[in-house]
Amino acid sequence: MKNRRKKFVIAIDGPASSGKSTAAKLLAKKLKCIYIDSGSMYRAAALYLKENNIDLENETALNEILNKINIEILYNSEKEENVILLNGKEVSMKIRNSEITNYSSIIAKKRIIRERMVWLQRKIAENQSIIMDGRDIGTVVFPDADFKFFLTASINERAKRRFLEMKDKSASSRIDDISLKKIKEDLKWRDNTDSTREISPLKMANNAIQIDTTNLTIEEQVQEIIDIIKNEITL
Repeated sequence: MKNRRKKFVIAIDGPASSGKSTAAKLLAKKLKCIYIDSGSMYRAAALYLKENNIDLENETALNEILNKINIEILYNSEKEENVILLNGKEVSMKIRNSEITNYSSIIAKKRIIRERMVWLQRKIAENQSIIMDGRDIGTVVFPDADFKFFLTASINERAKRRFLEMKDKSASSRIDDISLKKIKEDLKWRDNTDSTREISPLKMANNAIQIDTTNLTIEEQVQEIIDIIKNEITL
């Protein structure tokens, strides 16, 4: 007999360009729940640390300032997108510049920062259903998630997706020098880095359901996930 749950947590992990972020956003829209973009949370933290000129090597000062950081994610139904609040102020656009994005990659390597972000992510999920994607969501952030999925795709398909994504974002600039071969090499490097890093490496949780998205459209990916969920609970 199916259970009816007031709230649930869905974890979606997988390597870069496997389709997890796009699928997670669409799934959240269909299930009418919050999609937690972990990347935006790290960018918000990066913004705060940079604006306050915090020395990342000074763990005492870093720990003190981290306790002052509160990040919320709210859904704007009119724009159909998330709004990122940093200590009560909206920073959705401010965190999207390249300087903050690059800095977020640096701070994400710090264990103390990752621990704070995980605490905030769990806090967001306390009173509502959430969907979150990443590389360690089902293994570290939400090891007790109600549903865990691990999305994969062939390296060729992932390289093609990344190329098309870069092409769309670079409509006003030249991308002729960007080859599928180079993108494929970068993805292989990223896979190795993510899966072998000491802190929260990329790996599939033991009880996760693996979905190969190589030959699936985003709609087909999401429908497969929904069908699996519906077998367990009444949405």
